[in-house]
Amino acid sequence: MSTVPITKRGAEKLKDELHKLKTVERPSVIAAIAEARAQGDLSENAEYDAAKDRQGFIEGRIQEIEGKLSVAKIIDPTELDAGGRVVFGATVALEEEETGDKVTYQIVGEDEADLKFGLINISSPIARALIGKEEGDVAEVQAPGGVKHYEVVKVSYL
Repeated sequence: MSTVPITKRGAEKLKDELHKLKTVERPSVIAAIAEARAQGDLSENAEYDAAKDRQGFIEGRIQEIEGKLSVAKIIDPTELDAGGRVVFGATVALEEEETGDKVTYQIVGEDEADLKFGLINISSPIARALIGKEEGDVAEVQAPGGVKHYEVVKVSYL
């Protein structure tokens, strides 16, 4: 099985979620199931059905996170030495050549991508166009509105 890259911060978030699911959510849903069982007839007990559905979701999410962590290759961007090249975990300041708009993105794994916070998925078109570039290089990105050209202004490993 191949490994999946994830930043140190992303791995910590997954571990925290897993801990919460196992120590808070799972015991809570087990108690809800026990309480619903105590009410008698399970065939028409909506609380029981809802608690069982919630239990299925929690157990599924626990398995999903454990699976992701088992194949994760944790990368600490602060320990990278890529010689100024854009690699997984790098933070890249860009300037759109046509409009002059400036944006900053960090290239992260699928589970931690969040555009609102400038975290882009390694498999996104812009991240793929940036990989291997250095300061001063221009990346050509196929966007929904057409091809955009971004100049790499700065590459850092935060």
